[in-house]
Amino acid sequence: MDGHALANVLAYLTAAVIAVPLFRRFGLGAILGYLAAGAVIGPQVLHLIDDPVSALHFAEIGVVMLLFVIGLELNPAKLWNMRGQISILGGGQLALSALLIALFTQLVFDLDWKIATLIGLTLGLSSTAFAVQLMDEQGIMGHALGRKGFAILLLQDMAVIPILLLVSAWAPIAETGSSVPWWMGFAAVILVLAIGRFAINPCLRLIAQSGSHEILTAAALLIVIGTASLMETVGLSMGMGAFLAGIILANSKFRHQLESDIEPFKGLLLGLFFIAVGMTLDLHLLIEKPLLILGLAIILILIKALVIAALAYFRKCTFSDGFLLGLMLSQGGEFAFVVMSKSVSLNLVDQSMADLLVLVVGISMALTSPMVMLFKRMTRKTESDSKAYDSAIDTEPEVVIAGFGRFGQIVGRILAANHVHFSAMDKDPSHVQFIRRIGHKIFFGDASRLKLLDAAGLGHARVLVVAVNDKKETWSIVRKVRVAYPNMQIVARAHDREHVYHLKTAGADYIVRELLEGSLVAARDTLMSLGFTEGQALSKVELFRTHDETLIEKAADHADDMDQRLKIAAEGRKELAQLFKQDETI
Repeated sequence: MDGHALANVLAYLTAAVIAVPLFRRFGLGAILGYLAAGAVIGPQVLHLIDDPVSALHFAEIGVVMLLFVIGLELNPAKLWNMRGQISILGGGQLALSALLIALFTQLVFDLDWKIATLIGLTLGLSSTAFAVQLMDEQGIMGHALGRKGFAILLLQDMAVIPILLLVSAWAPIAETGSSVPWWMGFAAVILVLAIGRFAINPCLRLIAQSGSHEILTAAALLIVIGTASLMETVGLSMGMGAFLAGIILANSKFRHQLESDIEPFKGLLLGLFFIAVGMTLDLHLLIEKPLLILGLAIILILIKALVIAALAYFRKCTFSDGFLLGLMLSQGGEFAFVVMSKSVSLNLVDQSMADLLVLVVGISMALTSPMVMLFKRMTRKTESDSKAYDSAIDTEPEVVIAGFGRFGQIVGRILAANHVHFSAMDKDPSHVQFIRRIGHKIFFGDASRLKLLDAAGLGHARVLVVAVNDKKETWSIVRKVRVAYPNMQIVARAHDREHVYHLKTAGADYIVRELLEGSLVAARDTLMSLGFTEGQALSKVELFRTHDETLIEKAADHADDMDQRLKIAAEGRKELAQLFKQDETI
């Protein structure tokens, strides 16, 4: 490697290592971090890289690998089970968003209908990585609202290949290989399907039996690049080949192995792709027309959010929840950079228009998280100050459960099975609606507000179970209830040891670490797998549990003294080793 190439590699790595963690820290996502890194090291700012086009062409292999991984995720059985949501929500979202965006761009920029349609379809796509991360952070992935969002993203992922084919079909300049007869493309697809159905799994099995992980990784790369190259040779796109290979292997038992082998290459090359896109951004345009670009980004967000809200409302979701989901999926997606890059190279879209759209997509990504947080703050205030929460309960429960997610539901089901009357409260309206549909008695309310707990029957209850999934909120509930009801038995969910100390200080009677029991069972089963008898394994696990509870009691008296707690922990490790040694001699 010559000195110039080494300097380029150092520039890429340094920019990525600095920018990506920084952008993630502020909730802006890795993609924006890569784009910003590229813009800084590119020819418009620091001039560290003078030829971004060559890097862009090489890094497009990352997009090919991304399409392969997307294909792996599209399990045909899963798609069939979700066909209703995918077709109505996903298809409706992309069609309506594309139509409205196309009409807007045609009116404002006086574009040809083909270009307007392509822009509409491209901007109708969301960033899967960005949206999934947001939905996970907001805690809706496991709920009905999250499944709606996932269905929309699935349809968008499947739409990428048709959109790329549309670019090739409408391009005034034919792509290399397009002179190949049409039947060769059809034959290549049949060949790939046949090889995937009858040959790939046996071959992968043989490779896996050799015990060489490196060769299995090489096989994964061969599958992706081989199918992509074959499709390009017969006049189809490389992305279509990789996508097709992924779908074929979606039901393979090697699917997860292939995905994990491809992931590092995909991540690195996609990062390089976005850095290269960042180097080609027209920063002068952003400086010259900031209001235009910001305005277009906000219009894009509002169009997509309102379309998704309307469709979600049609699928029996509240408008507020639907609009929240719409905001999470409202940004332009990373495939806009791919489609625009390809469209420019084929002379389908002008460079100036592509530059404008890429900037709009980048700004829409930057705005998504703040707009979601702002909307949630506004709706939370509205719900708290108005009609939102349920009215008082006319029964007298023995137990009140604050928070009715997975943790609270298990407690509730055991109580119900033993005919113990309880009331539950949760502040997620979509969650409450879902739990009610499956038959549980639950009320909408913020358990951190003592009046609402009173309305749920806390004054008549003997026990409060605090099962909310938020450390500060759990502590606040325990502290308020301990002051208002000194004799109430409080069982609280703790996330970690630090949380245990705080809850003990706040006045909880029983504290349950949510991962402790599962970890102890795993340790017991591990010991038994190593040859310990069941009695020996249980004895050692119970010995650890008792010792750990004693340590927590000691450390809780020094909750604000980290040095003392570290000293207690060090002494505890020595004591535990001695206890196990004594146990072996008995």
